[in-house]
Amino acid sequence: MRFRADGFLSSFRFAGAGLAFMWRTQRNFRVHVVATAVAVSAGLALACPAIEMAIILLVCTGVVACEMLNTAIENAVDLATRDRHPLAKAAKDVAAGAVLASALTAAVVGAVILGPRAWTQWGPVVLSVFP
Repeated sequence: MRFRADGFLSSFRFAGAGLAFMWRTQRNFRVHVVATAVAVSAGLALACPAIEMAIILLVCTGVVACEMLNTAIENAVDLATRDRHPLAKAAKDVAAGAVLASALTAAVVGAVILGPRAWTQWGPVVLSVFP
């Protein structure tokens, strides 16, 4: 059976079903979505300029998209073969590596953008707790 969108709205339904599948079945997807919410909330609380918020959103969305592609690749490989094969392992490992690379990049970008602002705003409060 072939799946295809019969119209514009069907495409959105399929995409929504994909997001729902990810949320239901993929723990790391949920972790990345929550991390995105925390980063965006921190950016808003620290009154980051629009360009910095856009950068935070872009890198966070990149992590979430990589996680989704990783899941798609893993599912396609599992569908293609249940046997252990070096190429199947390589495909899964490379996809997981893409998620790791994007997550590390997002963490560095977040630290560079949010770190100094957070320290300026909240550092003295933290230091006053530990005399």
